[in-house]
Amino acid sequence: MADIATAVARRSLNLPGGLDRRITPSAPLTRFVLRLPDAAVAEAGAAIGLDLAMPINRSVTAGDRSALRLGPDEFLILASAHDDAIPAALAGGVKGRSFSLVDVSHRQTAIGLAGPHAAAMLNALCPLDLGPAAFPPGMATRTVFAKADIVLWRTGVAAFHLEIWRSFAPYVVALLGDIGREYPD
Repeated sequence: MADIATAVARRSLNLPGGLDRRITPSAPLTRFVLRLPDAAVAEAGAAIGLDLAMPINRSVTAGDRSALRLGPDEFLILASAHDDAIPAALAGGVKGRSFSLVDVSHRQTAIGLAGPHAAAMLNALCPLDLGPAAFPPGMATRTVFAKADIVLWRTGVAAFHLEIWRSFAPYVVALLGDIGREYPD
């Protein structure tokens, strides 16, 4: 977390128009990649308190937990940093079914990007149509931003959450900083 906070702080010193208010480091999170057959989705969701029966590329949030459905059998589970109950809850709630749960908390970090130009800033280097009709709040997908793989989640009309591999975070923040110069507040 310190690496992204440092990158944001360092870049914000040179950014016009308050871009430092638009790019924010995420709170520390626990992250799991959950893979399971469709027949186990309801049981898994009940075990962790999230309704996982949603279309692909959608999200659900309950309390401090969120799930992003990235594929037919793949979910990215985000929870507060101190939430260590998910593995045991799944093991108890999905008995007799195969599933895979991998902790990727140390691999990834996240930033938030908000403001009236957030979608345009992302679209400078992301090939997706981020218009509100094509990519509404609650939509989430794996994509690219320039040369970095990211998971992009629209959390509000003008707000996004970007999950980034830790080694690419300074690169993504620097690019957003450069792009942000074109969009003063």
